[in-house]
Parts: sequence; C-alpha cells; structure tokens
Amino acid sequence: MVDQPGAGVYPEHWEADVVLRDGGTAHLRPISPDDAGAVQEFHTGQSQNSIYLRFFSFKPRLSEKELQRFTEVDHRDRVAFVITIAGKIVGIGRYDRLEDRSQAEVAFNISDAHQGRGIGSILLEHLAAAALENGVRRFTAEVLPENRKMLMVFADAGYEVQRHFDDGVVSVAFDIDPTMKSRAVMEAREHRAEARSVRDLLAPSSVAVIGASRAWGTVGYQLLEHIIDGGFTGPVYAINPEAFELAGMKSYAKLAEVPETVQLAVVAVPYEEVAKVVTECAVAGVKGVVIASAGFTEAGKDGLQRQRALVRLARSYGMRVIGPESLGIVNTNKDVSLNASMAPSLPRTGRLGLFSQSSAIGVALYAAAYRRRLGLSSVVSAGNRADVSGNDLMQYWEDDADTIAVGLYLESVGNPRKFSRLARRLARTKPVILARSDVMGLRLPPGHIVRTSQAPAGALEAMFRQAGVIQVATIEELADVAQIVSGQPLPKGPRIAVASNSAALASVIAESAGSRGLVIDRTVTDIDLDAGASIAGPALSDRLSAALASDNVHSLICAFLPGRSLDATQTAEIIAGCASAAGKPAVAAFSGILDPAVNVEGLLPIRDGQDGAVPTVPSYANPGAAVAALAAVVHYSQWLQRDQGLFQEPDGCDTDAARQLLESLLQSLHGEQLVRLDAANAATLLGHYGITIVPSAVFTTDDDAVAAANRLGWPVVLKTTDPALKHRLDLGGVRLDIRDAESLRRNIANMRRALAPYGSTELEVQSMVPVGQACTFRAIEDPLLGPVVSFGLAGDAVNLLDDWAHRVPPLSAVDVHDFIRAPRASRKLFGYQGLPAVDIAALEDLAARLAVLKDDLPGVVLVEFNPVLAGTDGARILAADVWIGNAAQRTDSARRALLG
Repeated sequence: MVDQPGAGVYPEHWEADVVLRDGGTAHLRPISPDDAGAVQEFHTGQSQNSIYLRFFSFKPRLSEKELQRFTEVDHRDRVAFVITIAGKIVGIGRYDRLEDRSQAEVAFNISDAHQGRGIGSILLEHLAAAALENGVRRFTAEVLPENRKMLMVFADAGYEVQRHFDDGVVSVAFDIDPTMKSRAVMEAREHRAEARSVRDLLAPSSVAVIGASRAWGTVGYQLLEHIIDGGFTGPVYAINPEAFELAGMKSYAKLAEVPETVQLAVVAVPYEEVAKVVTECAVAGVKGVVIASAGFTEAGKDGLQRQRALVRLARSYGMRVIGPESLGIVNTNKDVSLNASMAPSLPRTGRLGLFSQSSAIGVALYAAAYRRRLGLSSVVSAGNRADVSGNDLMQYWEDDADTIAVGLYLESVGNPRKFSRLARRLARTKPVILARSDVMGLRLPPGHIVRTSQAPAGALEAMFRQAGVIQVATIEELADVAQIVSGQPLPKGPRIAVASNSAALASVIAESAGSRGLVIDRTVTDIDLDAGASIAGPALSDRLSAALASDNVHSLICAFLPGRSLDATQTAEIIAGCASAAGKPAVAAFSGILDPAVNVEGLLPIRDGQDGAVPTVPSYANPGAAVAALAAVVHYSQWLQRDQGLFQEPDGCDTDAARQLLESLLQSLHGEQLVRLDAANAATLLGHYGITIVPSAVFTTDDDAVAAANRLGWPVVLKTTDPALKHRLDLGGVRLDIRDAESLRRNIANMRRALAPYGSTELEVQSMVPVGQACTFRAIEDPLLGPVVSFGLAGDAVNLLDDWAHRVPPLSAVDVHDFIRAPRASRKLFGYQGLPAVDIAALEDLAARLAVLKDDLPGVVLVEFNPVLAGTDGARILAADVWIGNAAQRTDSARRALLG
C-alpha cells in the first residue's frame, strides 16, 4: 500500500504542527502506549455530558483494559491521533477498520476547554489522510442526536455525508477520497486559521520587548525606541532584569510581572537565553514572538538543533514565531502603528505588503521601497523563516483591506506546491510580485527537515508563471513593478502610447516595448519642454490627454530629456494628472539628469505628508526599466482577464480502480525501492485513465516475429528495445512500413547486424500508425513540488536544446492549452513550412489525462511517453515507461500541517 507503515511501526511522518481556528498552534501525533496516563487525565477532566456523548454512558474513569485498547494501536487497522498543547492532550481522534476493509469507524473526543477551536476538523483531516494511505476509503460513525457539534464536524467537512437514524442513534457514512468540495473546505479553514495567526502578530493588543536596553545602538534599545516613536496604539512593556526604568517608563524584571497578558513579545537577548525567554512567554500566554537574536542556523549544526527545538517549543504552547534573526515587523494601519523593526521610523502609509527572508535582503528591500517613496501596509522580515513564512503572509494579505499588492523576496522555497496554490488564489485579487535569489532552488530554509528536489530545470519558474505571479530578477525590479501596481489602475490591454520630447528616444522605447509584447498605438513627439512654463505645461497636458482619450490606448509611457521650462517634478505632476483623469496607468522616465540631488526613481511628484491624497506617477531614471515594469504589469493583467478554465477530470477516468491496482503492486516494495511496471500492468494502469498504447510484441525468433505481426496486423514496425536506440532511425534502431513476412525476416537479419556493435539484441514489432510529429511527455513525483508534468517535441528539441514545457498539476483547461504551446518548437504542431497541423485537441486530452493520473497517484514516480506520434487525426503513444515506488508524504497534501 502507498507509504504503508508496517504494523506497530510508529509513523513519524504523520506528526504535524497545526494552526487552530483562532490562530493558535498545537501538535498532532499518533497515540502511543506511553499516553495511557495522559488519556486518563484527559478523560477525568471532561464533563459528564461530554463523556456521555462520546461513550453513550457515563464513565468516571477508564479501565486499564480500555486504556490499553485506546493507546495500543497498529497504525494500520487501528489508528489514533492526539492533539496536544503545552504537552497536555486536548483532543483525541481514532478509526477502527471494519470487516469490510475499505471502511472504518471514526470517533472523536475534544476537551471541553478547547471546543470551538476547530480541533475536530483537523483530526478528521489527518485521520482521513492516514486512512487513505492504509487503503480505507469510507468512514462511518455513530453519534447521539444531541451531539450536534460532532454532527456539524461531519456535515461541514465537504464530504457527501449519508445519515440514518435508528434506535436513538444517528449513523453517518461518507467516502473520504478528497473531492473538489472537501479540498475547498479544508483550504478555507486553513486560510482562516493561518490568516488569523498572522493578524495576531501584526495587530497585537500589547507588546513587550524582552531584552530592552538603555545602551544606545543595541538591538534591544532600538526596537523599544522604534515601537514607542512609531506611535503603537497599545501598551508597550520593557523587560530587563537589570533596569528599573527604560525609555521613560517602568521596566519589568521578567514577563510574569507584567500586569496584563502580553500578546506579542519581541525578543532581543543572547541566543543562549532565547529558549528560556520563549518558555516564559509560553507560560505567560503570549500568542507570538518576533526573535531578533542571531546564533541559530548560521552557527552550524548546534544552532540548527537549537532552532528546531525552539520552534517545537513555541508551537507546542500555541505560539507562532517570526525569525530567528528577524529585522522585525511593521504595520502602518493608524489603529495599530506598529514599528517593531530595525527601521528608524514608521514607513509611509500605503497599500503594498512586503515579505523578505534574510536580514540583509530585508534591509535592501526596505531601502528600495523607501527610496521610491512607496507607501507600505505591512512588512515582515522572516529571518531564518523557522516558522512564519511567505505562505502565511499571503494567507493574511488576501483578507487585508489595507493591502492591494504584495512583494516577496524569496531565497528558498520550502513548500512550493502550497505556494503555487496560495499565490494563484491571491493573484486573482491582488498582484503578487516575486523576486528570487539567483541561487534559489527547490529546497527548505535552514532548520527544516531536509528534502531535495529532482524537478527538471524550469519547473519552478513554470509553476510561478502558472500561478499568475509577476516574476522579477532583482529587488530593484520588484520596486519598479510595485510602483505601478500599488497605485495605478491595471491596464486593460497591451496597446500603449509613447510620448517624448525626443524622436530618437521615442523610437528606442517603441522598439523595446514591442519586443516585450506591447503594441504601439501612437507615438507623440511634438512636445517642447523649452517653450516657457506658461506654454509648455498646458501643451504637454493637451497632448497627453488626447493620447489617453483614445479607446485603443490602454497605458502611457513618457520619456523626457531635461527641459528648461519644466523640471521633472512639474512634468510628473502633469503626467499624473492626465493619467488620473483618464483612469489609465502611466509611467515616466527622466533621462539625462546630471544633478545627483535630483532623484527621479520613485513616485513623483513628491508631497510629504499627503500620501495618497494627490495623483503620482511611477518614475524611472532608465527608460528600459519603465518599459520592463509596465510590460510585466500588462502581462499580469492579461493573465487576470483570461478565463482560467475549470479543473475537470477527463471522461473515462477510473481513479478507484487505478488506486486499487497500484496498492496491490506496491505491497511487495520496501523503503525507496523503485520498480518498472511490465507492459501489461503499465497498460492496465494507464487504461484506467483512458490512455492507450499502440500494441507491440517482443520476440526471440523470426517465426515469433511473423506470428506477432499477423496478430497485430500488417504493416508493422521493427525496432530495438534498447532505450537509447529504439527511436533512432538514423542509427538503424527503427525500420518502418514492413508489409509481409519475407520483408520482416530480411529486416530482422539486417537490424541484428547493424546493432551488433551496440550490444543491442532484443527486438520487437509494433503496429504501424499514420505519420506525424514525434512528441514526448514525462511526469514525475518530486519530493517538494509533488507531481510535475513535462512536454516537448521529441528529438533534438528536447535532447539538445532542453526545449521542455513544465506544469504542476492540477491543471485547468487553460493550463493544458498553454502547456502544449509552451515549447519553442511547438510551432511545428500548427502547420510549419506547409505541413498540415496536427490534432492539438488529442495532445491536450493526453496531457490532461496524464496530469490527473499524476495528481491522483503519488506512488507513480515516473511516467514517460516517448514517442507520441501526433498526426492529423489523433495522438498515438508508441512507447511508455511507468515506474512505481512508495511515495513520501506530499508537502501540500489533503491535511493541514505547518512545515517543520
């Protein structure tokens, strides 16, 4: 069975830290015999009513036999999970397999003190995931009618629940295979919980700075000063055991002395004291900690262990962690005004949210935003990103009314599958700009469980593009794009007007814009910035307004050399006014300004203290940067306007039959063993998804070959089974259109002689199919990305030029459409050099079926179709390789879990 833990073997991969409905965290793990005492304590702490609802009678204590039965499970037919906070059990869920081994009875017991926090839903999700691994497909339960809370857990889970009332008990039953509805329910719950946990960090009711100092220049001194100077609207407490007064207010020796429960703790103590401080925060009921202290992953193996232990400790007490080595967090909302960061002042209030990882990148990103005069809504520097990540911030920003655009700088991607899902959803309502490190790969940040990736080059970039993310290469390019999306309307199309006081400069810009997919509707060059302010200003306004008034113009690019009558600020004011009146985006480039005191990079005109009160225009010193930024926004707008299609399963797919076959094939595999399926099993498995292979037969004698050809039907193809030669017509590995037995025998003899130098002796015959364009499909199960499908035109295009297209399932109809057209050589599919176009619909259908197969079956670790012959009336698979193995738990499976 897929990922089958042996009977009695503790399945560590089922352990998870989870976010509860109210934003707190807890730890979920399989039960063990050592939990007997804790289970008894949990039981005796429950009310009589809760015990009655669970056991249909009142039991003041559990017997030794009952404790043994509840805590000693085999993790296969009998599975149980506990959820703990601060080491104490707050919820128990279990299933017991029934006589029909595809079904199991499920039951829950939630602590009275923690009901309403979503614990039952989380237990159900994790039990369902474990059950599916063990071959269980359906849950049943018996619930008393008055146990409305448990009935609601089942009803709200998104499954198709059947109810039956008999003899005073409600019997419920439902299939646990994830459906679109159940996935949507789980994602919605995950979204609400994770967004709430970040909101508690960014909008706390109170803040304590632990390690606050009166020594000027220290981290503790600056953090306390910045929080106070920023005007934080809640109480601020300074914690320092050696000071009576700090920053003009009373200092406390320890957190326990603070007269109220602190919601957010900002920690700036030496690394050897951090664990002690976090423990004190946990005991004091703190919801989140921002750790500025260094000395963790950057300190090598010992630091890595300290960081992992720190996160485990915080999560076990229900706390989220930003950092370690974080530069802090910022929230400019006037009702919060939180500057718990190393930035000397609260940034301009605006609509852009920023996230960065390492401290150095955080400084550079903040500085770029400051120079450009970008208004910010919130900023998070994750430091080592041991807990809170960019995924968490996207969950928060999706609901944040103060944020209309998001900027991320990532140095690593720990859960790209989840990132893709969240970014795709967020990008439908708010632009997501992503700058990536040049060395960023598919890996986890330091401090997390190490998993490496086997995804092909380009898969990560394709995943981002598929999600609608605006990808840029540098921090400066991120700021270039952010200037547009944080304050300008999105362009409704690619058609632009170019305005300049230099015909040569306008021509260069038009050429650059055209190369980036923009369409030049008009060029305005009769602009004179030396005619005197009273003439030049109105004339410029008239010309820009006229250009923007055209329905064919969707945006405006202005590029000006210095003029004597209007300076950059005056010119920008006119551009901004015209664009605002037209309701269309405009960008400006001011070249040739030699005065170093004049900064034209950023939002112009500059009016301090009037953020958002007057129109501004995104301005650049380099016209190329202006064109690149606008083109990126246009492409995003076009993605946004497209109907993304539905995630529909093609007709004729039998997922249940495919899973049953795969589970039976995987039973004999152990560990990381991989097995290549024989032709019969491969054909059967693929057939469950409506995928067929052109029949072939391996032979040993000439008579066997003739018999096979008679059975398959003449004409036939003769080819070697050697993977390196079976597609090589030029090396004698393939002979086509053999029409009779005599010709077949002659070709067999000739091929054996030709292939003798290569040591290739095994041959096969295959039915001859109509001619067409040879293509290749490949699909893998990647430890980080999960399923990845690839497509290219067979031969030199993929072998030498690496001309592949990659996508991460699930794929919508639009994804499939773009997938087939993505390789550069795909032009050959559409009537290249007078040849007829191939059956594109057939290729798209095959791509959709392969994507669904890989999304459904993690145990299928590799599928390769090579070649697929695409003709004018279909696409036929001539050879297929299918490999299976025990798949590791996907990073974004059908259960909520924090990465750790």
